[in-house]
Amino acid sequence: MKCEATGNPGPEFRWTKNGEDFDPYQDPRLITLDDSGTFIIPNNGNLTEFQGNYRCFATNKLGTAMSEEIEFIVPNVPKFPKEITEPIEVMEGQSVILECNPPKGIPPLQIYWMTMSLQHIEQDERVSMGLNGNLYFSNAIKTDSRRDYCCFAAFPRIRTIVQKNAMSVVVKSTNSLLERKPSLLTPTGKESHTYLVKGEDLQLECIAEGFPTPEVEWVKIGFHKLPERAVVESHGKLLTVEMVNEEDEGKYMCRAKNPHGEVVHYFYVTVEEPPEFEIEPQSQLVTIGADVVIKCVVKGNPQPSVAWRVNGQPLNEQEAAFPRTRTFFFTKLITTCITRKEIKRLMQSCFVVFNGAMLITVSPDIQPLILTENNLRYMAVEGKGAVMHCKVFSSPASTEGSTERFSVHKNGSLEIQNLMKEDMGEYSCFAQNTEGKVAIAATLEVKGKRNRYSSEFDPSIGDDFEILWEKDGMALNGSENARYMLDDGVLEIIDVSFGDQGFYVCVARTPVDQDMAVAQLSVVGEIFSFNFQLCAEFVIEFEESQHEPGSWKEMMRVPGNHHSAQLKLHSHVDYRFRVYAINEVGRGRPSQATERYKTPASAPDKNPENIKIEGHLPHEMDINWEPLSPIEHNGPGLEYKVSYRRQGNGEDWKEHMVKRHSFLVKNTPTFVLYEIKIQAKNHMGWGPDPKIITAYSGEDFPSAAPEDVAVDVMNNTMMQVKWAHVHKDKLNGHLGGYRISYWRLRSLLDSKKTHGDKHTLTFSGERNHAVVTGLRPFSEYSLIVMAFNSRGNGPGSHPVSFKTPEGVPGEVAAFSVTSIQKHKVTLTWSPPVDANGVIIGYILQYQLINDTEEQGSLMSLNISADSNKLHLQYLEALSKYKFYLRCCTQMGCGPAVSEERTTVPEASNWKISDALNSSMTFHIIEGLEPGTEYTVRLMTKSWVDNSSIFEDVIRTSAKGISNQGWFIGLMCAIALLTLIVLIACFVNRNKGGKYSVKEKEDLHPDLESPGINDDTFCEYSDNDEKPLKSSQHSLNGDLKGGDSGDSMVDYGDEDAHFHEDGSFIGEYSGRKDRVSMEIKGNNQSTA
Repeated sequence: MKCEATGNPGPEFRWTKNGEDFDPYQDPRLITLDDSGTFIIPNNGNLTEFQGNYRCFATNKLGTAMSEEIEFIVPNVPKFPKEITEPIEVMEGQSVILECNPPKGIPPLQIYWMTMSLQHIEQDERVSMGLNGNLYFSNAIKTDSRRDYCCFAAFPRIRTIVQKNAMSVVVKSTNSLLERKPSLLTPTGKESHTYLVKGEDLQLECIAEGFPTPEVEWVKIGFHKLPERAVVESHGKLLTVEMVNEEDEGKYMCRAKNPHGEVVHYFYVTVEEPPEFEIEPQSQLVTIGADVVIKCVVKGNPQPSVAWRVNGQPLNEQEAAFPRTRTFFFTKLITTCITRKEIKRLMQSCFVVFNGAMLITVSPDIQPLILTENNLRYMAVEGKGAVMHCKVFSSPASTEGSTERFSVHKNGSLEIQNLMKEDMGEYSCFAQNTEGKVAIAATLEVKGKRNRYSSEFDPSIGDDFEILWEKDGMALNGSENARYMLDDGVLEIIDVSFGDQGFYVCVARTPVDQDMAVAQLSVVGEIFSFNFQLCAEFVIEFEESQHEPGSWKEMMRVPGNHHSAQLKLHSHVDYRFRVYAINEVGRGRPSQATERYKTPASAPDKNPENIKIEGHLPHEMDINWEPLSPIEHNGPGLEYKVSYRRQGNGEDWKEHMVKRHSFLVKNTPTFVLYEIKIQAKNHMGWGPDPKIITAYSGEDFPSAAPEDVAVDVMNNTMMQVKWAHVHKDKLNGHLGGYRISYWRLRSLLDSKKTHGDKHTLTFSGERNHAVVTGLRPFSEYSLIVMAFNSRGNGPGSHPVSFKTPEGVPGEVAAFSVTSIQKHKVTLTWSPPVDANGVIIGYILQYQLINDTEEQGSLMSLNISADSNKLHLQYLEALSKYKFYLRCCTQMGCGPAVSEERTTVPEASNWKISDALNSSMTFHIIEGLEPGTEYTVRLMTKSWVDNSSIFEDVIRTSAKGISNQGWFIGLMCAIALLTLIVLIACFVNRNKGGKYSVKEKEDLHPDLESPGINDDTFCEYSDNDEKPLKSSQHSLNGDLKGGDSGDSMVDYGDEDAHFHEDGSFIGEYSGRKDRVSMEIKGNNQSTA
C-alpha cells in the first residue's frame, strides 16, 4: 500500500480502513518503511482479513493532505453450488430457459454453453445465450433433447474455469404444434431504463419466444434508422453501441414478430458524463487578513455536487454539498475539492479529487518583495496605452492609487493611457509597508504614429516585423495553393479565375502594434458571341467538399438571355460551380467547374422545423425535431437550445443545450400545456428568434368512467347505449373516444350464468351514444363503457345488464331419416343449438321429387315441441322424397333443414342393417334360412337412389344330418363312453400287484393332505408312485402347462372364433386360464 508525500516540516502518515483508524505500525505481520506511509502485506495465507477500503493522510503543522480511496480485494475461487437439477420436460414447440446463475468473481466473466464432450451448443435465431448467461430456446424441437447441457464460467484474470452440473432437457413430441404470437423471455415488462457513463458500451437485448420463431427488429424512436455506430448481433437479438456519447441517448424499441402477431419493448437510454473540472482550484500564497477566493467549477451529467474538505475533514458538516459554482471565503486552510455524481446504475458515488490538495499559505508580517524582474524595457505607440508590471508580495499589503491617465492596479501594474512622447523615460516602482521599502526600475519607449497606407516600420523594433495576407478570413501565408505567391509583402495570383474574387486583407504586424488594409478583387471574363435565341435557359449547379463531395446539385435557373446571376449561398461551405444550357433539343454539356470558393462562417440563419411533441409516458414530454442539414449549419459547433415552460402560470423558461435533435423532459405534470421553442447556435452565434409552439406533456390513462349508462333494446339483435361524457379534467389526455365492452351471461333458457367471450366496440370522437348489433336473441348480456386516449383505456363504468327478446330459432340439429321401408320411414332430430326462445313446436314438410320435372305436392305436418322422433307412413314404394324440418318459437319458424331418401321396392322385403363403421371389411348376417337364396347389397347410409356399392346373390347351405342337434348329441355320448372305458382299463392295469400297499395307505390316511376328500384328483398319478404332498398340492393348486389335461375336445361346445390368420390360440389359452382358476377354486373350498 503505497503512500508518499513531501512537506516542510516533514509529514506524518496515518491510515484509515473502512472509515476507521488503522495503524499498520501496530500490526507485527505488516512491513513498514521509514519516513514513508507505505506498508506491505506479506502473502502468508491470511490476506482475506486485510480486505477493505483504505485511505492515507499526510499531516504536518501546516495541514493535512488526503489520498484517494484504495480498495483491496482478495478474490476467492468462484464455485457453482452443488445442486441436483431435475430434468426439464417440455412439449415440442414450447419455450425453454436453462439458467446458468454464474458465481461471483473478479471480472471479466465469460460464459459458454457446451456439452460434456466440450462441444459448443449451436446458437441461431431459435437458440441463443442472453447477457445474463442463460440459454434460451424460443421453441423446443425434438433434437433439443439431451442430458448434458453444461454452463461454463471463465474468469481470465484468475485463470479459472468452473462448470455447472449438467442439465437434462426432454422434449416430448406432439401431433399438432400450437402456433402462437411472440412474447418476450427477456427483458420483462413494457419498458426499462438503462444508465451509462459516457464512453461505456451500450448493450440492449431482446429474446422472444413463439412459434414460428420470431424475428427481432430494432428502432430508435424519432429516427429513420439506427445510429451509424450501432451494431446488431446475436441473430438480431442484441444491439450494441460502443463508446456511447450524448447523441446515443434516447428511446429505443425492439419488436419481435411472427405471422401471428408482435410484441415490443421500449428502452430509455440515458448517457451520463463523469464529473470534470472546468475551473480547477489553484494553490495560493496570501497575507494575514487577506480574503481568499478559491474557484471550483465542475460539469457533468447529471450535474455533480461539490464538497469541500479542510485538512481531510469536511468543511461544514451541515452543508456537505455546494452548488455548481460557489465562491467561499476563508483563511488559513488546506482544502480538497471533491465532486460527487450519483450514478443510479451503480448506486455508488464517483469521486474526482483535484490533485489531492491545494495549499493556502498565510505569511507573517514581512518586508515587501517585488516579484517582477528589474530593468525591463517596454515599447508602445503614441496615442495608445501601455502597461508596466510590478508584482508585489507583502504583509501587510502595500498601497495603490491612480490619476487621470495613470492607474496603479492591485497587482502593482502601472497602466498609462493615451501615450504621448513626453511619457517616454525610466520609471521606478516602490513597495513599502511597516516592515520596509523596496523598488525596481523599468524603461518605456514611445514610438511615433504610423502612416495609415504605408507598410514601413520603425527599424529600431528589429526583425519582429511581418506582413500577413488573408482572403475571406482564410490565411494565405503558407497556403498549399501554388497560384498564390508572396514576396516581400507583395501577393501575386497566377492564372486568376472567378473563384479568386473576394476581399483580401493585408496585415502589417510588430510586437508593438499592427495595421491592416482591405482590397476587393473582381474578375471580369472575356466576351464571347452566343446565339441566345436557341438557348431557353441556363442551369447553375454547385458541389461542396465538406458534406457530399462529388455530388452536383441544381442551385438556380436563369433565362437564356442572361449571362450572370447572383447566388444565395450558405455560410462555411466550400463551393464549386458549373453551368449548362438547355434548349428545345435538350441539355448541353456543363462548363468547367470554377475554383473553390469558401464562404465565411456565420451564425445559423434558420431554426429547426417540424417540431414534434410526444408523450409516451405520464410525467414525460419527448421533444423531437428535424435537424438542420449539414449545409445549413453555417459554421462549426452546431447546438440546439431547447426552451420550455408551462403556459399561463408565469414561470421562467427552462433551457437546455443539446447536440442531438431530441430532448426528453421528465417529471412533468400529466397532460399540461407547455410552450416550447428551439433555437440553433454555432460558434459564430445564435440563430434567429425561434417561434413558440404549444403542446401537451405526456398523457395518462383516463381516471374516471362514464356515468349514467343506459341501454335501450331495439330488437332481439340490436340495442342502443347512451352515457354521459367524462369531464375533460379526468381524461388526462386528448379524448380518443369511447369503447363499449359487452359479453353474454346466459341464454334465458338456462338459469346458470357464465362469462362469455368479451366483445369490444370502439367509437371515436366526442359522442355519448352508440348502436350495438349482432346480439343473440333471448339472452342476458352485461356491458361497460370506458373512455380512452392515446395512453389507453380508462376505468369501466358500472356493469349494466339487459335482456334481448325472443327470435326465430336456428336450424334443427342432427336431422336424419332411418328405418326406410317401402311405405314408411323414421325421422329423428335434436333441438337447434340456438333456440333463441321457447320452442313451441316443429313443422315437417315433405314431397315426392323423383327424377322428373314434376314434383309432388308439399305436405305439412305440425309436431309438438317435446318430440324428437316421428314415424311417417303411407309413402309410395321405390320413390324419392325430400323432407324439410323447421323449429318454431313465438317469433316465427327458423330455417329448414332437409334430407332426401328413397323408399325400398314394392316387390322385395328388404332388411337393412345398422350403420357400419367405414373401417370395417366384413359383416356377419345372422338369422338366415338354410338352403335359401338371398340378395345382398352394400349401400351408402344416405340412400338417395337404388344404386349400390356392391350387390351379389348368395344361397345358404341346406340342412343335413350333420347339422341336426340329435345327431351331434349322439356322437358326443358315444365319444364320452369310449373315453371312460379306456380310462378304466388303464387304471386297472397300473394297479396290478400293489393292492396291499394301497390298503395300508387307506388304513393310515394322510390327514394333512389338503386333497383327501377330493374325489377328482387324489388317486391320479402320472407314474407308479404316489405323488408327494408338495406335488399333490401343486397339482391341486397350480396346474402347470406341462401337466394340463386339456384337449381340443374340451372346446367342442365353446363358441370358438378363429382369428383373421386362421388361428384359435387366443381362445385356447383363454380356456386354459379358466380351467386353472377353477382348480384353484376347488382347492380353496376343500381346504
